[in-house]
Amino acid sequence: MAQPIELQPRAITVQELAAINSRQVPERYIREGIGALDASFPVLDVPTIDLQLLASSSSTSGDELDKLRSALSSYGCIQAINHGITSAFLDKLREVARQFFALPSEEKKKYSREIGSIEGYGNDMILSEHQILDWTDRLYLILRSEDKQTLKFWPENPESFRGILNDYSTKLHVILEVLLKAMARSLNLEENQFLQQYGDQATMQARFNFYPICPRPDQVLGVKPHADGSVITMLLQDKEVEGLQVLKDDQWFNVPIIPQALLINVGDQAEIMSNGIFKSPVHRVVTNSERERITLAVFCIPHPDQEIQPVEELINETHPRLYKKVKDYVSLYFQYYQQGRRPMEAALI
Repeated sequence: MAQPIELQPRAITVQELAAINSRQVPERYIREGIGALDASFPVLDVPTIDLQLLASSSSTSGDELDKLRSALSSYGCIQAINHGITSAFLDKLREVARQFFALPSEEKKKYSREIGSIEGYGNDMILSEHQILDWTDRLYLILRSEDKQTLKFWPENPESFRGILNDYSTKLHVILEVLLKAMARSLNLEENQFLQQYGDQATMQARFNFYPICPRPDQVLGVKPHADGSVITMLLQDKEVEGLQVLKDDQWFNVPIIPQALLINVGDQAEIMSNGIFKSPVHRVVTNSERERITLAVFCIPHPDQEIQPVEELINETHPRLYKKVKDYVSLYFQYYQQGRRPMEAALI
């Protein structure tokens, strides 16, 4: 597939658009078939997993491993608690994000992304004149490793932003190792099987999401339906405003907020590595007519040269190999994603 060419980026952010006209939405944001949001969606009972138990060698850790396998096979996501990050620190992280998006437009645009790149402040790439746009502004930054960081995109205002985000990436790296080892053990594999495929040249990419108030939540999405191209995604939800929905059994479910928890989901590359046992969930973000919403997603992504494939021990006569060997899956992912297609199509045998 040819490399997509981005058209001229939007000169105006969604936040500015919402401030100019609080009653109407431009046609390019309107989608058919979202459904009336006044009818409440059912709540998804996302399993809560204790990461301290996963990391321990106690007898209770086996039960937690069983819970983890069941959750990632059925739901593709967990609410992670006892992850070692204090509520006070998470609140600081939420606050610096709020402060950044509250800055004047001129200040935020100092960090604007460049055409053809996802890094920096702005919106999704526009690859087609007919592309329906998401009702969100984003700040996309590479966290790890430090030699991959492009600091010109890292806000200096608020002053504490860079330090807090670097601290967060260090804490998440510890969580990631615990989780990938536990995922392997839950499938009776040697604990480093997934970690080795993930590789030591992997990156963490942060995406701060700002969803302004939207007058037509019945017609506009904050983020279109998709599954993630990562191995693992860790989401810090808004502390008060819901909006994330997961597709399960052909029905959309609201994902509840647990303020002190991290919502962690499997990405496509972990589904490939587990030969389809773990499921990368399709999800979307709905808009809100009364309150804005801010979240922070961190994507854990192997190096583009790292080969990802099903673990051999998970392939047998009753469970044949489902996926090809893939490299640089994220490049493939963005091409498919902007067309509203699942990139996993390209990985299936």
